[in-house]
Amino acid sequence: MKKLIKTLKNIWSIEELRNKILFTLLLLFIYRVGTHVVLPGIDPTKLEQLGQSASGGILGLIDTFAGGAFSQASIFALGIMPYISASIFMQLMTVLVPQFQKMQKEGESGRKKINQWTRYLTVAVTMVQGSAYVAYLRQMTAQSGGIIEGYASYFWISTVVLLTAGTLFVMWLGEKITDKGLGNGTSLIIMVGILARLPQSFMQELANKSVRTGQILVFIIEIAILIAIIMGCIMLVQGVRKIPVNYAKQIVGNRQFGGARQFLPIKVNSAGVMPIIFAQAVLFLPTLFNLTGTATGHGIAAMFTDHSNVWYMVIYSVVVIGFTYLYTALIFNPKQIADNLKQNNGFIPGVKPGQPTVDYIGAVMDKITLPGAILLALIGILPGIAQLLGVTHGFSTFFGGTSLLIMVGVILDTLQQIETQLLMRQYDGLMKSGRIQGRQTVTQASY
Repeated sequence: MKKLIKTLKNIWSIEELRNKILFTLLLLFIYRVGTHVVLPGIDPTKLEQLGQSASGGILGLIDTFAGGAFSQASIFALGIMPYISASIFMQLMTVLVPQFQKMQKEGESGRKKINQWTRYLTVAVTMVQGSAYVAYLRQMTAQSGGIIEGYASYFWISTVVLLTAGTLFVMWLGEKITDKGLGNGTSLIIMVGILARLPQSFMQELANKSVRTGQILVFIIEIAILIAIIMGCIMLVQGVRKIPVNYAKQIVGNRQFGGARQFLPIKVNSAGVMPIIFAQAVLFLPTLFNLTGTATGHGIAAMFTDHSNVWYMVIYSVVVIGFTYLYTALIFNPKQIADNLKQNNGFIPGVKPGQPTVDYIGAVMDKITLPGAILLALIGILPGIAQLLGVTHGFSTFFGGTSLLIMVGVILDTLQQIETQLLMRQYDGLMKSGRIQGRQTVTQASY
């Protein structure tokens, strides 16, 4: 405890770090206030049906990323999701399109161009999603009369404009946090939205267990299991396979360079949270059969909406494993790594430079991707397993899935930055031994 108090004093005594923390908290507070500002023309007292319909599937994912703003018809209803979608698309373009690859290799100027294209694409995506959200609001509030009748003729244009402005403002907040605050702003905004639901979900679970005799012990066991799952998730995020690399000695003048033995860290889970997001988006598509009104459509929709369904979990696991391999193949380039080693006079002991090095790195990546994909799929279905064991729907989402992976990754990344600031000023780090390792950032949105 004394160590913790001393560390907190050291953090507060560094003026630059203190200002970054306060600036970050201020912008996050502004974001949370905005999530409670309801769109003009909506009666906030008649949004109960909207919240119930956004409790699962891709709508639940959007609502999670938006911090509950989606189900509250807020001006930040779409949150940062359009920016994430645009960032993912641009990242895939830098992998698949040679022109974007060339742009990315131009350095700072190339990154600025890509960021500018990402912003333009964000506006387009937000306008499309905003139009769809208006149709969704009208459908959900048709019976309850949630849209004020006198405002109905202006509702579409005003809502699309406000949602676009709201998303751009949230994107601006994220960029400001990244530039002048602490951590990745976009990731922090998503994490705060997820954590905002934790107190309510925790109290609902506690109340549910308190009404029955002997269930408090079950609740304590649930908390212990949750802590164990978080520890396992940390191991998955930080787990690496170290490939030894030697660098040839070079003598320049009277000085010797190289000759040191280092390691090439290969992440067990290089794809991050992206396979889970893609899998949830794909498995949401069968629910669109609801629009057909056929019995088969309702049956398919019921199976893929119920996350505790055994068939859903089996199919979901297979899709997550498949997307893990696909996304890892897109973002991980063994040939580029082998070329960089060759240019810097580095080599893997016992492996010839060139194509043999490419094959060796690729084989290692394939071997460690399988256990990483299986563990990722297991984390993805843990909320469904928790529901089967009697955990309430809201609290079960913190036992795994997108929410847990994002929270663990963002917290580790933020703690790593705080520790770096402490060590730069010759203070003790956050841990007695070892260093906190941040996650590998896949995109600016980090998912």
